[in-house]
Amino acid sequence: MRWLFAAAGLAALASAASAQVTPGLVVAGSPPSYCVQVGAVLADPGSGRVLTQQTLMVSQGRVTSLQPGYSQTPACEVVDLRDSFVLPGLIDSHVHLTGQQGPNSRLEEVTQSSAEQAMVGAGYARKTLEAGFTTVADLGADNEAIFALRDAVRRGDVMGPRIIASGAAVSVHGGHGDVNGFRGDVMHVLRPTSVCSGAQDCRRAVREQVWRGADIIKITATGGVLSNTAAGLGQQFLEDELEAIVEAAHRMGRKVTAHAHGADGINSFLRAGGDAIEHGTYLDDESVRLFKQRDAYLVPTLMAGDYVARVANGPNNFLTPAQTAKAREAGPRMLDMARRAHAGGVKIAFGTDTGVSAHGENAREFALLVQAGMTPIQAIQAATVAAADHLQLSSEVGTLAPGKVADIIAVRGDPLRDVTVLERVTFVMKDGRVYKQLRP
Repeated sequence: MRWLFAAAGLAALASAASAQVTPGLVVAGSPPSYCVQVGAVLADPGSGRVLTQQTLMVSQGRVTSLQPGYSQTPACEVVDLRDSFVLPGLIDSHVHLTGQQGPNSRLEEVTQSSAEQAMVGAGYARKTLEAGFTTVADLGADNEAIFALRDAVRRGDVMGPRIIASGAAVSVHGGHGDVNGFRGDVMHVLRPTSVCSGAQDCRRAVREQVWRGADIIKITATGGVLSNTAAGLGQQFLEDELEAIVEAAHRMGRKVTAHAHGADGINSFLRAGGDAIEHGTYLDDESVRLFKQRDAYLVPTLMAGDYVARVANGPNNFLTPAQTAKAREAGPRMLDMARRAHAGGVKIAFGTDTGVSAHGENAREFALLVQAGMTPIQAIQAATVAAADHLQLSSEVGTLAPGKVADIIAVRGDPLRDVTVLERVTFVMKDGRVYKQLRP
């Protein structure tokens, strides 16, 4: 990559990166045509092939061609990224846009309205987009808040990534995803309609989530770290309930992904025909076999494990005693879990569980994936072509092929050598509109 990376030049570019942010305006009508001139481009992360000195032609919000050399036409506006490395927009397969963990999280559960959560989510959506993530899956939020935010982004009313939303998670009564740790009357009022017991009731919960607007069904197959209950991290749904959930979702055209830590819950969900696992902390050899047999994805969310372990063991721990015990148990295990899954040939889609950790820092997951044994290109593939396949969006995103939506990001550095440069995105285009450009 001698095309760009002389040491002195890199230092100057890094210094200039903080110079200016130019967010794009949300405007009506078709986006302009662009000639995006790039120093290097990873147009198809699946191939790993980098092309240098290219021009991406963009019209009507889509890529029309990739041409060698620096081209321009009278009809296009030139975007000069000749000092940059360009990739497709990144995809985070697990976020929670309408909140963020912190000392006030439990108070916010009982004081924020759905409207307020949506407004908070709009701010976090902007941070996410500016970090280079042009598509996300939001897996667990107040139905009214997240579906309103998703639709506002689609209309262009709010600046944010394309959102695939599950709304409230389908959960067992008293388990992870239900309301825990408050007075009974408070919990009764706050309990989502997606909580269920018994196979038929769980079918009802799935159908109701689809009716309310869910793009994907998210369930909590096991206990979770941040539910304020000492119920462990093992399986919580029964086998017939899992089978009913998967069948009901698939009959209504929705994929099902499961929050799951314990191997019992992971394996039972995969046997029931589930499509993906979020976290996967205690997966075992049988889990690896089932992932491959079912062609299912793992979304490791290593940042979440790292974050809760640091909070639980730190001087300013704001977690409850039940949360702290589970954070100390599960958090340190997740890196080794991802290492074993990757070595075993499990398909991995990039996902962070951001909202546990801070919004806008999603790209820190790349370095953790590399620590878990992935190469930089494999980590980038997880956040592009693999995540697009996982979310059934391959016809639209994940590569910069002609006909795909023009989701384009740029960094100053080579992410195939140092994946942490993805933490410093300098340019963001989504759907053919420029939302961020740092100028030297």
